[in-house]
Amino acid sequence: MSTKLHSTAESSANAESLRSEASSQIEFGACTDVGQLRQNNEDSMRAAPELNLFVLSDGMGGHASGEVASRIATETVIAHCRESESNPTVEFIGERVPGASDISNRLAGAVRLANRAVYQAAQQAPDCRGMGATIVALQITGDRASLAHAGNSRAYRLRGGELLQLTHDHSFIAEQVRQGLMTPEQASASPLQSALIRALGVEPEVEVDLQEELALDGDVFVLCSDGLTNELSNAQIAAVLDENKDEQIAADRLVALANQAGGRDNVTVFVVRYATKKPGPLTRLGRWFKVSGH
Repeated sequence: MSTKLHSTAESSANAESLRSEASSQIEFGACTDVGQLRQNNEDSMRAAPELNLFVLSDGMGGHASGEVASRIATETVIAHCRESESNPTVEFIGERVPGASDISNRLAGAVRLANRAVYQAAQQAPDCRGMGATIVALQITGDRASLAHAGNSRAYRLRGGELLQLTHDHSFIAEQVRQGLMTPEQASASPLQSALIRALGVEPEVEVDLQEELALDGDVFVLCSDGLTNELSNAQIAAVLDENKDEQIAADRLVALANQAGGRDNVTVFVVRYATKKPGPLTRLGRWFKVSGH
């Protein structure tokens, strides 16, 4: 069963709206599905449209603890960012990343806070011991897209028909590929694809990757759990986005294709389109930059 994301200020993955508008510049579609083989959905997605903020998490752990971890993660990020927006004196969580904007640092801090919340919940409840979650969060402010993530849930950007993966997976296999010890073809066939080297809730503190991207008119950002990327190639994802200009239709289509390809895991997708008539975005290119938490 697929679920769409509602567009009110209290957006959650249990609502049933088919389309959402975050502002005059941002439109998004969202869909989550249990898949073809799983009995429960351990993915969680939340949005704060008034902040142009989108958060996706993939839980892990026995029994229902994966669901608990991902829900805590997404709700904590949304709550902290809303609190920071209404009260700028709220302290930053963790060390600030030099050169990054206050909003980006707030987002990274919200993810660090989510890690603490998941870790504490795991320590306090015997049934939740060992639970954890991935997370990827996107916030668009003006023409800046802030991204914070940990784990192997991903963010992509489609621009001019080209799909670019913006995040790096924090997984054993991805690290082997980055070090040249394994080819992408070997990685795709490995049974260790889901083995993570970084995730929320595993340790009291977590390293968060933070980056900023310039958003150009017509850019489409995709946040997704690995239930999508384990079933569909980048070329397939790009084709769906090119063929479906409606964000909700695109999100629904991606989930449907992942299920048709096997649906071996829960699959969750945000499709976020940035559109503006402001002139000359390229003239501001030098103002924005990438910042990594590595």
